[in-house]
Amino acid sequence: MSQLVSLRRRSHLLADPANQITTLRGVDLPKSFQKSLQDSKLWPLRPSKIDIFQINLGRVCNQICAHCHVDAGPDRKEVMSDDVLDRCLDIFEQSSISTIDITGGAPEMHPRFREIVSRCGAMPDRKIMHRCNLTAIMTKRMWDIGDLLGENKVEIVASLPSFKEKQTDVQRGNGIFETSIACLRRLNEMGYGKEGTGLNLNLVTNPVGAILPGSQASLEREFKRQLKRRYDIDFNNLFVITNMPISRFLDFLVDGDLLIDYMTRLASAYNPVAAAGVMCRSTISIGYDGNLYDCDFNQMLEVGLDKKTPQTVFDWDLERLEGREIAIDEHCFGCTAGAGSSCGGETS
Repeated sequence: MSQLVSLRRRSHLLADPANQITTLRGVDLPKSFQKSLQDSKLWPLRPSKIDIFQINLGRVCNQICAHCHVDAGPDRKEVMSDDVLDRCLDIFEQSSISTIDITGGAPEMHPRFREIVSRCGAMPDRKIMHRCNLTAIMTKRMWDIGDLLGENKVEIVASLPSFKEKQTDVQRGNGIFETSIACLRRLNEMGYGKEGTGLNLNLVTNPVGAILPGSQASLEREFKRQLKRRYDIDFNNLFVITNMPISRFLDFLVDGDLLIDYMTRLASAYNPVAAAGVMCRSTISIGYDGNLYDCDFNQMLEVGLDKKTPQTVFDWDLERLEGREIAIDEHCFGCTAGAGSSCGGETS
């Protein structure tokens, strides 16, 4: 791979979230994101209801992916501390929020990941989602985690850019595709992705390059056909997401002189129906340091919450959080282009 370490490790200019925002604001677009929301009568953008409690356990990962908006990797050391994690689990346990969404980095590399899954699995009528890169749980140190996920009926949301080896490895690293296929086969053997088991296995794909994704429905049909034919692999749903113009993908756009074209493409494809369904309206995002954000992308850009609302898990107030004004900027065009994009795929 060309990228062996994170932007942060390289002291890259775009490792600083403020520089990323300045770079995006420097693109001359026909209309700002705020003006687009105003024209759609969605300004100010506010939550509908917080129903997803998304915790980012840190930036540590066993992979270095070309498009990673987290700038995660083996050289990152940030992980959620015990006091923050304990507070997160207490909040989720005591709230009416239905879903905990565990992400990273590679979240299973957090030293208390097994405890998180077991504790949340014991909570009645709760849904646990684990965002998985399909390679971390194949290591000897984490081999038992696959069984733990199955025992607690955890919904796996796994990254797989393509059903083709070359395209996947270009984006995620040499040999990643082969290990990912082995992991999917193992999960299928456990019952994941199989009808009637209650073990949901969803895949996530994003374009390799500065283009908008294709139709989720048609891509899902093709992924299912190709993975079954080539590798006898089954899965439940395919989530198609747009590459967000931040972090390493922003570096890719700037380096290839593609930023203006890509941002113009996103802005021109603005869809008010997709904007009405953006994930920040139903999700609260918690950073590894306990700070609260409207979404995972705002978290990576360090765009904090409305100052009139709680800022950390230690001053949590669900009623005030559900009444907040959601912070937006030009990167938000990535979630509203075409059929929309979120952690759960299309929004319209």
